[in-house]
Amino acid sequence: MKLRNLLTTAVGTAGVIAGVNRVLMARAGDLEPPLVGADGTYRWRGFDITYTEAGDPDNPDVLLVHGISAASSSREFANVFESLSREYHVIAPDLPGFGRSDRPPLLYSSSLYETFLRDAIRSLVEEPRIVASSLSGGYAASAAAETDVDSLVLIAPTDSTMSDSPRSWLRTVFRAPLVGTGLFNLLVSKPGIKYFHRDHGYANMDNLTDETLEYQWKTAHQPGARYAPASFVSGYLDPDASLAETLAAVDAPVTLVWGRDADITPVSAGRALAKKTDSRLVVFDDAKLLPHVEHPAAFVGVVADDIDEAPSTAVSTT
Repeated sequence: MKLRNLLTTAVGTAGVIAGVNRVLMARAGDLEPPLVGADGTYRWRGFDITYTEAGDPDNPDVLLVHGISAASSSREFANVFESLSREYHVIAPDLPGFGRSDRPPLLYSSSLYETFLRDAIRSLVEEPRIVASSLSGGYAASAAAETDVDSLVLIAPTDSTMSDSPRSWLRTVFRAPLVGTGLFNLLVSKPGIKYFHRDHGYANMDNLTDETLEYQWKTAHQPGARYAPASFVSGYLDPDASLAETLAAVDAPVTLVWGRDADITPVSAGRALAKKTDSRLVVFDDAKLLPHVEHPAAFVGVVADDIDEAPSTAVSTT
């Protein structure tokens, strides 16, 4: 009798979880374009990769590469996209497994993203200025070491995230059809997203707009949304090579951008990396992991190598 009751409870619980998962996905609906510009699709190794471009194609190219998280997309650059497009031809893709790009149930890896960026640089842009955030900074550095780029602007780049070594059991849990989807939905609930940003993303939570929160929630509830983040949280997206070694092989100027209040990747790590790689370090006051979101005008000045134009209260060169 106890076993039958236990099984009945388990089946009922599973039914509730499945029902909640379906409701959340239905509520999310289709994902609208992340940025204002012309939509494009790049067919890459079986993926349809969506991107937004803006600006005069005769101007120098800038490739914007969003960071990696459970709710990432190219909308990360919404605050700087239009301003950059006035002087540059700007292209911002949604990485494989994120945003409006294809999200098949692959075992995502760092090498996939490094290869994607290498190929995208050769196919979509010409000697671009690359702007890349967090873990994608490592991918961009690897791609830049093998391609022709004008320069790199890396926002709190890292080569290490969730653990010292990959955890296959955690990836398996998040990829599970029922339990994995349920756990992922808890992680990317609006309170969950706000909790992460409050702790690590924003120095001033007033800079997290309702529109951004809604978009992040919607992108995290698209079909297949959990597969790439499953590899992220389990450590499989960390680059194999150290970031310092990779940057040493890049034959282009490198600017590192850091928020002074960042804790996951503290500014002390930025200083050490800048010293090892002979890179310029720009530190934003009143910022954590997203200085380009919290101080967009000053950040555009950094990308344009026009730091003297940036407000002195927001930025310092270290």
